[in-house]
Amino acid sequence: MLASAVAAERGLQTLVIERNDRCGKKLRITGKGRCNLTNDTSPMQVIEHIPTGGKFLYGAVFSYPPEKVMEDFRGMGVELKTERGNRVFPVSDRAEDVVAALRHRMDLAGVNVIRALAQELLTEDGACAGVVTDRGVFRAASVILCTGGASYPGTGSDGSGYGIARRAGHTVCDVRPSLVPLCVEGTDCADMQGLSLRNVRLTAEAPDGRTVYREQGEMLFTHFGVSGPLVLSASAHMREGAAGCVLHIDLKPALDENALDARILRDFSAQQNRDLANVLGGLVNRKMIPVIVRRLGVPGDRKIHDVTREERKRLVCLLKDLTLKVTGPRPISEAIVTSGGVDTAEVDPRTMQSKRVRGLYFAGEILNCDGYTGGFNLQIAWSTARAAAMHAGG
Repeated sequence: MLASAVAAERGLQTLVIERNDRCGKKLRITGKGRCNLTNDTSPMQVIEHIPTGGKFLYGAVFSYPPEKVMEDFRGMGVELKTERGNRVFPVSDRAEDVVAALRHRMDLAGVNVIRALAQELLTEDGACAGVVTDRGVFRAASVILCTGGASYPGTGSDGSGYGIARRAGHTVCDVRPSLVPLCVEGTDCADMQGLSLRNVRLTAEAPDGRTVYREQGEMLFTHFGVSGPLVLSASAHMREGAAGCVLHIDLKPALDENALDARILRDFSAQQNRDLANVLGGLVNRKMIPVIVRRLGVPGDRKIHDVTREERKRLVCLLKDLTLKVTGPRPISEAIVTSGGVDTAEVDPRTMQSKRVRGLYFAGEILNCDGYTGGFNLQIAWSTARAAAMHAGG
């Protein structure tokens, strides 16, 4: 949408080939429908939050940084606000407003939109000549592929763009999910299904023991494992695969072990004749009690006065380090972002033009570029779209 508007504003006759009944279907669901459209930080900080393709994106991000993105959206009538972690949202908390602003900009610029399914690129003498669709051939001197990745296929982002790029002679790097929920070994998570934890610290450890992520925030237990902001962020740091990684949850990050032990000792001292399971209700959510009791190896109906010092110390360790072994990510269809895509070595980083087919450009998630959560992936989309649109037709 942005690429078409920018190209049309340059005076180019511009057509969007849209497979859905309306533009921006995927954008409407980003940020849980609120649209975290960028991160209010410096271009260099953006690059540092893009583990795959950051160097390639240097020129595009510096040419169209978050500051300029925000300025442009405000110019389109979208009031913005900045939240925790410099995440930028519309004041209305409606992704629909972002889509509507882009659609209005397209209309003002004279962009034509046709509903059709792109199937193939038309090339002549090594140059782009148009697009073959299920509604016929549309000839064009320049084509920008903005088909997205393979996540949320119901929005049209079903990976079909990779096939189009391959058939045009491009290499597509291995595609896998990023910013995705994680499956966990055992039944503990299923037993706590629906439980949301706030203000916990999550540490992700790679199979070789390296800490790849540590942050405080929110997470959720599900029937298959874990999800929520912390987990999605952690998954993006598991660059060599999620299977075999270990998650460590600190349920009481504000207290060190000594302070937590003192807190538990006070609770125990005041409730000597109650069952352990009942007293644990003052420390953790009730859904978590059976799991804590099971891992502790102490019967839930044991009276507090019979709980030993060693068992109490084990409880402290458990609350400070509840471990979960990851068996793998959820399917790519459930991922927020696709990692992998068109090899950036085959794309000009200044113009986003293919080095293999003249007149072919790429923008957004179809490229082998992905960032951490926080608005960085949409920033990639805006920066690459503008770079492609500013050079198409040249």
